[in-house]
Amino acid sequence: MSVHVRSVVTWGPRLLGFAMAAFLGLFALDAFDAGPSAAALPDFAIHLLPALLVALVAGAGWKHPWLGAVGFGVLAAAYAIADPYRLDWILVISGPLAVVAILFALAAATKPRTKPHMKNEGP
Repeated sequence: MSVHVRSVVTWGPRLLGFAMAAFLGLFALDAFDAGPSAAALPDFAIHLLPALLVALVAGAGWKHPWLGAVGFGVLAAAYAIADPYRLDWILVISGPLAVVAILFALAAATKPRTKPHMKNEGP
C-alpha cells in the first residue's frame, strides 16, 4: 500500500469522525429558538449529547481503529433503528456514520502489526 493511500486510510476516519461530531453539534443550536438564551442552555446541553458521543467514539478510534469501526457501526445502526420511518434522515445521519465505520475498519485492517518485544535472555 502506498504511503499516500495509507495516510488517507489512517487520517480519513479520524477527521471525518470529528467532522460528523461537529455536524451533529450544529443541530444543538435549535435549542435557542424557543426563548431567552439562559433558559435554553439546559436544552442546548442535552442536544449536544449525540455530538459528544460521536466525538468520544472518534477519540477512541484514534488509538484503536477497530473500536472506532465497531462504535460508529453501532451508532449508525442505532440511529436507523430509532427512526425507521425517516429514510431521508437515516441517509443524512446513519449514512456518514456507516462510511466512517467502514473507513475505521479499513484502517484497522491495514494497521501495521508490531511484534511483541521478547526479552533477550542469554543461555
